[in-house]
Amino acid sequence: MRRVYVNEQWCLGCHLCEFYCAYANSGEENMVKALKDAIIRPRIKVEEKDGISFAVNCRHCSEPLCVKSCIAGALSQTDGLIVIDQSKCVGCFSCIMACPYGALMPNENGVMQKCELCTSNTHGNPECVKGCPNKAIVFEER
Repeated sequence: MRRVYVNEQWCLGCHLCEFYCAYANSGEENMVKALKDAIIRPRIKVEEKDGISFAVNCRHCSEPLCVKSCIAGALSQTDGLIVIDQSKCVGCFSCIMACPYGALMPNENGVMQKCELCTSNTHGNPECVKGCPNKAIVFEER
């Protein structure tokens, strides 16, 4: 299965991946309309530590602890992809505590969200990959 991978040595810490992610999941056709004056809630986030920048996103683990910890059954795994049924999520944060990568976060309503590789929108391949100016984020099988 293809996944999003980050090459830390190429990451500039520009946060453009976050903006492209927020746009891709906004449901808007126009990026300016989607993000202007909005609090963005991307499903990928750039962290910086000791002068190194890197993007944190869902790894779509083969044995996902988040799925096992979900008391509401909102998280599931299909063909290697971990997805959230937001209508089932009760916002207990057990998946956040279980994820070793910090890849889940609440949306504006307190319901969990995470990277689903842009499968639930019309953009196809992950927008964070397309928007990375330095090609630090790739979508490939390893």
